[in-house]
Amino acid sequence: MDELLNGTFDERWSNVTSVLPTIGPFAETENDSNDFPDETSRFSRPLLTFAAVTTITIMVTGILGNLLTIVALLRCPKVRNVAAAFIISLCIADCLFCIIVLPFNAARFIQGTWNHGDTLCTLITFIQYGSVGVSLLCITMISINRYIMIAHYSIYPKVYKTSWIMVMIIACWLFSYGFQLPTLFGVWGKFGYNPQLGTCSILPDDEGRTSKTAMFIIAFIIPCIIIVICYSRIFCVVHKSDKRMKNHSKSQCNIPNNLRSAVDPASPLSAGSSRSANNNSISYTASSSAVKVAGTRTAADTRDAKARRNEWRITKMVLAIFLSFVCCYLPITISKIVDKNVAYPALHIIGYIMLYLSACMNPIIYVIMNKQYRQAYKTVIFCKPSRLLGFGGSSVGEKWKDIGYSYNHSRTMVSQVSIAEPESPPSSRLRQDSPHPQHLVAIQDS
Repeated sequence: MDELLNGTFDERWSNVTSVLPTIGPFAETENDSNDFPDETSRFSRPLLTFAAVTTITIMVTGILGNLLTIVALLRCPKVRNVAAAFIISLCIADCLFCIIVLPFNAARFIQGTWNHGDTLCTLITFIQYGSVGVSLLCITMISINRYIMIAHYSIYPKVYKTSWIMVMIIACWLFSYGFQLPTLFGVWGKFGYNPQLGTCSILPDDEGRTSKTAMFIIAFIIPCIIIVICYSRIFCVVHKSDKRMKNHSKSQCNIPNNLRSAVDPASPLSAGSSRSANNNSISYTASSSAVKVAGTRTAADTRDAKARRNEWRITKMVLAIFLSFVCCYLPITISKIVDKNVAYPALHIIGYIMLYLSACMNPIIYVIMNKQYRQAYKTVIFCKPSRLLGFGGSSVGEKWKDIGYSYNHSRTMVSQVSIAEPESPPSSRLRQDSPHPQHLVAIQDS
């Protein structure tokens, strides 16, 4: 009798345990149990909780910061230039990453595994790699823009027309996402869940091919090399310009003597009253003309210096964005190479968090390094009125602040690079440390 009762109880308990996994919160899918194993076997629950909270914080900060930057750049004329067009594209890519990719990664940390199926795993990975590529390409385009403006400003107006700027931005998006299409369709590797790393990534296809190596070289190494070359040339040109400026400043010490020489000291004083009055009139006219020219040059120098400082701040800001991008992507790259078997789970979690952090770092850099961006943020946050001007502006101040969309403005950053040119004859010498002279006349007349 006891054996019969024990057999019946064991049979009923086995039926209950077989039905239990299909009810309510205990429900499991075939993919969950087989294709997507529980990550808690390698990553501790406190570590996953920390990663989830940090990811959600980064997601909220990135969405708010990038949206605020987009609105500020569109509303405030002071920060609207060629670089701003690429920065808007960069913010859109980062915002897309925060809105679409990070929520699923946060859910993965909370649940301890991927519970959203193969289709979403493929699409989220496709968007993740695409948005990261757009971000790096936009940073590369801004670096090239800075380089051309400083080192080759004669071709700047030909390259950076509005239509060409749009073409460059569209090309960044098409190349970044187009490069992922063979992997998306399983022709060159495939997107899927990697149980060893506990994340959706690029996997080898049925023939063992993968696009990871080519993507790393074409979409990461080559843009980084281009950026390094551009900034090396920029700093080289600026360093030479500083030396020329010092020599130019020394030569300007003789300007008061030159101005005083405009008055003819050799005019005879005993030639009669009419002739003396005539000489005094000529001397006064020459002196007033010289003072007027000096005042014009002083105002032009002030505008040039202000514009150069603004452009140099933008250049340093873009360099900081690039360095932060590299610092955010190096940890996950190093961890995947050094620790392929996930022997140190914390190393991979830190790598993921640093990867996500790159999506919210740029607005923080804008606030820290650029005063005009801070003012633009205040204008949007406190709903201050701001004129929605075109890129050309309407006032004298706007003409000098909206640098990058005209030939004359594109020269202001490097207007004094050519100061050390060989001296030309006095009759043909023009002032080389200012924008185009005709443009100065137009600004003064306005």
